[in-house]
Amino acid sequence: MAAVSISSSPITQVSQHAPVNTSLQPQLLTRLLLDLRGRRFSVDRETIMNLPESVLPVRQSQAFSDGGENEEDDEVYGVDFDPECFAYVLDFFRNASDTFYGTNSSPGLFAAQQHLLDGSPSDFGPTASQNPLLTKQAIIVLREELEYFAIPPKEGRALTDEHGTANQALLDIKHKCGQNVMDKRNIFTALQRNVHKENNIAEQHLIDMLCMSGFNRDDEWGFRAMEPSRCCISSIALVLLKTGIVHHPPGQNGERPVTIDYNQMATAQKLLLFWRKPARKCWWDGLEVDLAVPGESSLPVKLWARRVWTLELSLV
Repeated sequence: MAAVSISSSPITQVSQHAPVNTSLQPQLLTRLLLDLRGRRFSVDRETIMNLPESVLPVRQSQAFSDGGENEEDDEVYGVDFDPECFAYVLDFFRNASDTFYGTNSSPGLFAAQQHLLDGSPSDFGPTASQNPLLTKQAIIVLREELEYFAIPPKEGRALTDEHGTANQALLDIKHKCGQNVMDKRNIFTALQRNVHKENNIAEQHLIDMLCMSGFNRDDEWGFRAMEPSRCCISSIALVLLKTGIVHHPPGQNGERPVTIDYNQMATAQKLLLFWRKPARKCWWDGLEVDLAVPGESSLPVKLWARRVWTLELSLV
């Protein structure tokens, strides 16, 4: 059989070191002007890339695929996302970054713990420098998308017409149900109720893991709002990952000792499974609520909620 030359192979015939014509590549803007439901934000592309994937659908928008002739391009990109939620996330991430890396006027925590990178290989696996929790600020991102459905009494005045359009009485019930859910801001109440109902050990482990990693059992959602024209409530909570790195008060010589709780660090490293890999959980939650105001007769309504949690870890 005749030998086949390398140059005739369909796999190797294209040089892997061929020059790239960079003039054909679009120059991506380093700063984007976003319009979130009428409110504009001017944000660095790098800042957006550091945000959790589950929070802002900007990376799927036109802004991340278009090129620009220069950085002064003032084209506005529309994104269907709550602007107050976006501002809350931006502020949290900015404050976390300033605390960890420091500012022009004050050093951050990272400067005081750089010596931890010289730790022994047995402390954090192969080498301490391969542990991103030593060099990055980790943030746990927990988001809930909740859709609620109100089932009013059959003998009531809340009805729909032949086209399925709700009358005012039914719209009022939906509004009251939404407010009832909005007022329940505790993060873990609904999931804990489902644990007791279904005896779901995995869900209990999820709550325990989150509470060991930065959350408290009585924490409330950091941001919670109803979506416009929908029976849907969006919530998000952000906390700094508890890594076990402890910065003690300054000693007599002015230095701030830094120690590590290795058991806590091992727990924190489990959360790295959710870095750039959001995990989702969905369940149904049903309650009977009385929407009657004081002085009115009872108005019992069956309130069903479909909850979708998204858990993610971000490193900034």
